Amino acid sequence: MRIAISTDKGFVSAHFGRCPSYTIVDIEEGKVIKSEEIANPGHSPGFLPRFLADKGVSVVIAGGMGPRAKGHFAENNIQVITGVQGKVEEVIDRFVRQEIRPGEDLCEHGGEHQPGDEPCHHDSEEEKSGRLTGKICITSKGPDLEAEVEDVFGRAAYFIFVEPETMEFEAYKNPAVEEAHGVGIQSAQLMAEKGVKAVLIGGQVGPNARRVLEAAGIHVIIVNRGTVKEAIESLKGN
Repeated sequence: MRIAISTDKGFVSAHFGRCPSYTIVDIEEGKVIKSEEIANPGHSPGFLPRFLADKGVSVVIAGGMGPRAKGHFAENNIQVITGVQGKVEEVIDRFVRQEIRPGEDLCEHGGEHQPGDEPCHHDSEEEKSGRLTGKICITSKGPDLEAEVEDVFGRAAYFIFVEPETMEFEAYKNPAVEEAHGVGIQSAQLMAEKGVKAVLIGGQVGPNARRVLEAAGIHVIIVNRGTVKEAIESLKGN
C-alpha cells in the first residue's frame, strides 16, 4: 500500500492542495518499507489526484480538502482521510497501527463553511463551569511573565507555556515568526503537540489556525492587553 500525506515542515498540512510537499510512504505487512518527501508539483483542478494515482497512491491523508477535490480522488479510486493533524512521523505510525480516524475538516472550504466563516463552536463542560484546568499558553512579546501579551497569534515572538496552579512556565521562541505563510497553522499544531488546554491572546486568531485549535479541543481566550502574568491572574480570577 502506498499513502500520501500533505506535509508542511514535518507536520500534516491543513490544506492538501496548497501544502509545500507530500510524504509518500510504502507500507507492506504492517511495516514502513520506504518513505520520501516530494515537492508539491502544482495545484490545479483534477491534477493532483491523477498525479498521485499514477504514482500508485491509494490513500491520501490531510488536515483538510475541498469537496470537489475529494470527488476527483474518488474518481481515481483513492481513499481520502481528512481532519488529521500532528507530526507526519506520528501520523504514519498511527496509520500503520490502524488508529487513524477522520476528524473535523481543517480546510476553510472543506465542509459546509465558506471562506471567512467563523467555525462552529460548542461549549465544553469546562467552559460551562467557567473553569479551565491544565497547561495554558499565552502569546508574548518577551520570554518571561512580565512581558506584554502579543496580539497576533502566529507571529508572536514567544509562546509562554504555563501551569496556572504552580505558575511554572516555559518560554518558547517562535521559529515561524518571520515566515511568509502558514504561521498560524504551524503555531496551532505546536499547541496541540504541547498538550495545551487554552491559548490566551490579546487579539484574534485566523480562521485556519482556529480550526486546528478547536479540532484539538484547545480553547481560544481573548484577554485584555497587559503582561503575561496579568493575563494568567485574570483567567484564574474568572
